[in-house]
Amino acid sequence: MKLNDIFYNQLLKAHKDASRCPPPEMVIRFFEDLLGVLFPEFARQRFSDREALKNRFTELKNEFRTILDHNIECVKSGVTGLEDHFFNELPTIHARLILDINAMYEGDPAARSTAEVIRTYPGFYAIAAHRIAHCLLNLGVNMIPRIISEHAHRETGIDIHPGAQIGDSLCIDHGTGIVIGETTIIGSYVKIYQGVTLGGLSVKKEDARKKRHPTIKDHVVIYAGATILGGDTVIGENSIIGGNVWLTKSVPARSKIYYQAKMTNASGETDTITFK
Repeated sequence: MKLNDIFYNQLLKAHKDASRCPPPEMVIRFFEDLLGVLFPEFARQRFSDREALKNRFTELKNEFRTILDHNIECVKSGVTGLEDHFFNELPTIHARLILDINAMYEGDPAARSTAEVIRTYPGFYAIAAHRIAHCLLNLGVNMIPRIISEHAHRETGIDIHPGAQIGDSLCIDHGTGIVIGETTIIGSYVKIYQGVTLGGLSVKKEDARKKRHPTIKDHVVIYAGATILGGDTVIGENSIIGGNVWLTKSVPARSKIYYQAKMTNASGETDTITFK
C-alpha cells in the first residue's frame, strides 16, 4: 500500500501539534551527568579541584536552563529562577540519598560497601531518580520528572511516580517489580522488597486528584509480593507485612500481617498454613 497525501498530512499535523517538551534522551543525559557529579562512584569523570567541580555545576545549570528555555510548556506559568531553586536543593537531595544508601547497605547482608550499593543496586538508582524528579515536580516542572522516573523504571524495573512522598532512609532490597503510586506517602526507615505494589483501588479518571494510594508509616517492612491498595489504607509504624499479602484496609502500629492458605493433605484433612 502506497503512502497517500492524507497520511502525510496526518503525520505533519501531529508533528506541528506535538509537545515541545524535551526529547527524553536530553533529560536522561542531564540526569545521569548530574548523578555522576553527586556520586563519583557513578561518574565517568572525576574531579580533583574545587574550581573544576564548580565549573561543571555551572555547565549543568546552563544545560538545565537550555532544556527549560526551549520547552517552556514544561514549566508552570509564573515560575522563575527555577534552575537556581533546583540547584540550591541539591545539598538536601544529596544528604537524603546518603541516608538511603546507608539504609540499603545496613539492610542487606550481601552488601559489602556503600560504593557497591551506588555502583550496582537498582534501588539506589531508582530512589536517586525519584528524589530528583520529586524535587522538580514540587518546583513546578511538568513532564521532565516523569521522563526521569520512567527512565529509571526501564533501567531497574522499579516504578516510582514522581508525586510519591518518601521519607528518609528508604531501603529497597532487590527491587524488581516494585510499584509506588502517585499519592503514596512513605515514612522514614521503611524497607521494601521486590514485587511490592502500593497502588490504588480505583482507576477512574475522575479520581485523579484524590489520594488513591496508601500511607506507610515509619519503620515498616513490606516483604516480597505484597499488595497494599487504597488512599485510606494506613500501615501503622513498626508493622511487618508478609510476602504476598493483599491489603485494602488499615492496620494498627506494630502489626504483623501474614498470608494464610488452606491446604488439603493426603488424608483429606484441611490445614491452615501461615507463610512468613
